[in-house]
Amino acid sequence: MPIRRLPPETVNRIAAGEVVERPASAIKELVDNAIDAGATRIEVEAHGGGLTRILVADDGCGLSAEELPVAIERHATSKLAPDADGLWDLLRIHTMGFRGEALPSIGSVARLQISSRAKGEKDAFSILVEGGQVGDVAPAAFPGPHGARIEVRDLFYATPARLKFMKSERAEALAITEEIKRQAMANESVGFSLDIDGRRVLRLPPEHPGPQGRLARLAAVLGREFQENALEIDQVRDGVRLSGFAGLPTYNRGNAAHQYLFVNGRPVRDRLLQGALRAAYADFLARDRHPTAALYVTLDTAEVDVNVHPAKAEVRFRDPALVRGLIVGALRHALAGAGHRASTTVAAQALDSIRAQQSPFPGYQPGPSAAGFSAWREGGWAPPTQRPLNMQSMDLPGLNEVSARVEPSYGGELAEVVREAYASVAFEDRPITDHPSAAAPFDPVDYPLGAARAQVHETYIVAQTRDGMVIVDQHAAHERLVYERMKGEMAAGGVARQTLLLPEVVDLDPAEAERVIARAEELANLGLVIESFGPGAVLVRETPALLGKTDAAGLIRDIADDLAENGAALALKERLEEVCSTMACHGSVRAGRRLNGAEMNALLREMEATPHSGQCNHGRPTYVELKLADIEKLFGRR
Repeated sequence: MPIRRLPPETVNRIAAGEVVERPASAIKELVDNAIDAGATRIEVEAHGGGLTRILVADDGCGLSAEELPVAIERHATSKLAPDADGLWDLLRIHTMGFRGEALPSIGSVARLQISSRAKGEKDAFSILVEGGQVGDVAPAAFPGPHGARIEVRDLFYATPARLKFMKSERAEALAITEEIKRQAMANESVGFSLDIDGRRVLRLPPEHPGPQGRLARLAAVLGREFQENALEIDQVRDGVRLSGFAGLPTYNRGNAAHQYLFVNGRPVRDRLLQGALRAAYADFLARDRHPTAALYVTLDTAEVDVNVHPAKAEVRFRDPALVRGLIVGALRHALAGAGHRASTTVAAQALDSIRAQQSPFPGYQPGPSAAGFSAWREGGWAPPTQRPLNMQSMDLPGLNEVSARVEPSYGGELAEVVREAYASVAFEDRPITDHPSAAAPFDPVDYPLGAARAQVHETYIVAQTRDGMVIVDQHAAHERLVYERMKGEMAAGGVARQTLLLPEVVDLDPAEAERVIARAEELANLGLVIESFGPGAVLVRETPALLGKTDAAGLIRDIADDLAENGAALALKERLEEVCSTMACHGSVRAGRRLNGAEMNALLREMEATPHSGQCNHGRPTYVELKLADIEKLFGRR
């Protein structure tokens, strides 16, 4: 078979397939160029899912008449320059674009028109490219003092086969919106606007650079609830800085779509983030729930390779273990600092549920008066035992069930913990020594979780705070407390091991076996002792005693899969934590057990002193806090 040289137009179309995969890809490249040009405002318009028309306008430095024809030549770029020795260093990339492929790729498969006025110039010029055919530079009208307007029409008209693989206009429009959101989250100091088919979709004004401006931008993109439930992250390790925000465990989602990673200001998609997030939140979320996060990694450009793929959506770290460890450590530190805090959405969901059920029950007729006891004396209301038989079934469900009232006396098996728990809780607005044993009196309602007032249905503790009330699930709360205590004991004393009577040989792929053996020391700290047994085989000598009789081969294979997917042996750690969680569940205060006042207050104080007590081991909230203002709204007082 003879070897043939491909014509330039065919080469361009092949390259365009890698750079411009869909309309959102074209918009990403054009927005990258606008950011590199120093734009402070970027306007994007799309019609027909971006296939009919795309317009990206910016107020950057613009292009001169001489630069326009060069800009559409393949591998022509202003982003790279040779050093003093004449070398072109691809590891020192400080811009979003650098390959010089975006504009010629788009021009080879669409009708591309670039209009621009360079900063400091009086005249504006434009150039037209249709299916790879370049027109002449001509004078043009331009609305702003400087910048560029790039219009793309009939995307992929020159490659009809590619059009067959496009999704619906709605799907392409959603992809465009998601791309602009990512760019906006990466560049909070740049204003963005997006119109799709003449409909306003996004209007994001520029924010001040820094954490507060970044959080305001994230709130505008991800919603105000994210802002209210976000934990700030800012950690540095070995020259790598991690900043951004991560959601509380109780503020979780059903998929990983709300997890964003930015490397040196570049939005990227990396499995490293998902694996690190899963490891950091493993103690707090069920496997089918996912945290929300927007994390920004800043490091020396020589430590990360952005020249992995033409789309520049993937990066390769020189030390991925360092970056992953930083992400996991910083997230765990932030989660521990959150203490017993739960997301605000818990209370909002409770209020929404109450409002949805405020309609009268079938057959229920309200009394003629709301005067309480006086209405009863006047015959307008009767207690259940004095009503006619046909009306005694109209009680609200659970209204007459047994409840416990908090008594002022202290007793019970948890009473001894009360003063210790009081003393262990510190508050920002008072010294740590201000507890009931101190000379100055302290009102228990001023504690974060308030003072216990009652136990209802022998399951829920009702506490009064200074500005509202708290409802605690006693079983879920105590389960988390026991679990945290067990984890601390396990970390302090190590994981007990049990020696297998007959060591088990596990056959793996040679590459998988090598990855597992490389983590032998880490696994030994978790109670799993292994060693190499020839190529493609692992010998298991000891397993964690906590697991009892376990499937060693299945465990090793799960660990190998985790190492391949996430770069960490999460399977063993998760199994140990699952056993601890099960033991904590069985060893905690059960629902249906009646507690006295001292026991309830002791539980509340221990929750305040224990990190992560705002959610159970599966990410569900352990308590719901309702502010007085919210309660008053329910009753029409506001």
